[in-house]
Amino acid sequence: MIRRRRPKGKEGRRAGQAGKADRFRCRFRRCRHLGLLPREGRCSAASEAMKPLLVLARCIPKRFYSVQAAPKVKGSAAPRVQLPPEELEITKLSSGLVIASLENYCPVSSIGLFIKAGSRYETSSNLGTSHLLRLATSLTTKGASSFKIVTGIDSVAANLSVTATRENMVYSVECLRDYIDTVLEYLINVTTAPEFRTWEVSELTTRLKIDKEIAFHIPQTCVLENLHAAAYRNALANSLYCPDFMIGKITSEQLHEYVQNNFTSGRMALVGLGISHTDLKQVGEQFLNIRSGAGMAGEKAKYRGGEMREQHRDNLVHAVVVAEGAAVGSPEVNAFSVLQNILGSGPLIKRGSRITSKLVQEITKTTSLPFDVTAFNVNYSDSGLFGIYTISQASVTREVIKAALNQVKAVSEGGVTEEEVKRAKQQMKAAFFMSVESSEGLLNEIGSQTLALGTYTSPAHVVEHIDAVTPADVVNVFILLLACMVSNWFCGLASPAWSLPSLAAAPFSTRPETWR
Repeated sequence: MIRRRRPKGKEGRRAGQAGKADRFRCRFRRCRHLGLLPREGRCSAASEAMKPLLVLARCIPKRFYSVQAAPKVKGSAAPRVQLPPEELEITKLSSGLVIASLENYCPVSSIGLFIKAGSRYETSSNLGTSHLLRLATSLTTKGASSFKIVTGIDSVAANLSVTATRENMVYSVECLRDYIDTVLEYLINVTTAPEFRTWEVSELTTRLKIDKEIAFHIPQTCVLENLHAAAYRNALANSLYCPDFMIGKITSEQLHEYVQNNFTSGRMALVGLGISHTDLKQVGEQFLNIRSGAGMAGEKAKYRGGEMREQHRDNLVHAVVVAEGAAVGSPEVNAFSVLQNILGSGPLIKRGSRITSKLVQEITKTTSLPFDVTAFNVNYSDSGLFGIYTISQASVTREVIKAALNQVKAVSEGGVTEEEVKRAKQQMKAAFFMSVESSEGLLNEIGSQTLALGTYTSPAHVVEHIDAVTPADVVNVFILLLACMVSNWFCGLASPAWSLPSLAAAPFSTRPETWR
């Protein structure tokens, strides 16, 4: 059959419309011949009702074919594979490297290298080195260029990140199980074979300034950094961020020296989730034994107490009043945490009124203006800080702090019930279990414990230790606070005419030293 080509332009459109009309008339005659439509001159209600059905009938073969159910496929007769639960395995090598792994059968593996190389190990000559190291993760190494590291991580949809506290630096990677070997290669290169080329390090200056500016744009960051500077005179007084006078002054040689002294096997813990212990142990033995030993010993933190103020035009005043708390692993650490939850450690319901917080209850009686208050508790390997953190209007700052300290004093005099202690312990347990629900939280918990203590306390034992806290223990830990000097930090329109000793209700032994 010869197919006639449709002419172009108006003639073509007219021909197309005529063809459609012919096809419609043909279908109409066929339906009338089959009796689906009445003869000419006869029209009834039934025929009118049939017209929509005819239009729908033309579409039935095409529409319904696409939504037909797929044929049922018989399932495999093979039984399901039951994967037995694995226990956490910990091995300490002769070099001092601690290796911990947990096979959780997750399709995504998480591996972290925890190193005792936080800002507390900096000296007066290399302040800010740990901050620069966090930004130097993607620089060229002896085994891979900067371009290869970035593109290699991206090509397998992995994630390489570096976080730091005052005590530890954590290099962590996340990837699909099939690409563990590829990602570990980059992790090992970054941590054991950095080159720190001079021109690459100098290019980090701009990023260093931006990173610090973003961090200090948050008032809480400024509060915590200055609080540690007021409370300590060494080690923990060092900031997580590079001081302004050191920006652009840290050299490649200083970075190499810092890595050489702190990135040693005895100061590392290699932790993995979703990887076999045998494979992880093999990686540690082959690649992380380059520098054995404990490295340079850090100074013990010395808590001295003090006061620091920062004036600005903001109407809100951020005030922190703390004393020395408990160190990690000490018998009092759980009692301090229970005391924190009794006083109030934050909202349990988003935008809630926090009516169960004793601090909120007391301050509400003194002012109707908006405020925020929370108990502050942080623990380090050889020290800790415990106190209260308030945010209030400048006009009522004195009353807010005084009311908060009054409530703390009431707790020290035995104003805590068994029911309050029980509720605080439940909050502690809930917060702990929620923190280890995610792979990131569990990895950090295992890594922090194995690096600091060489062992891991299981969740069951954590619950036992929390349940062992009594109301008497809570009162006793507060007595320990009475013997400590207080550290204060005020930010905002705080009146210079008053200080913490002038607050008559202050329960602490208030002998703040003059800040120099």
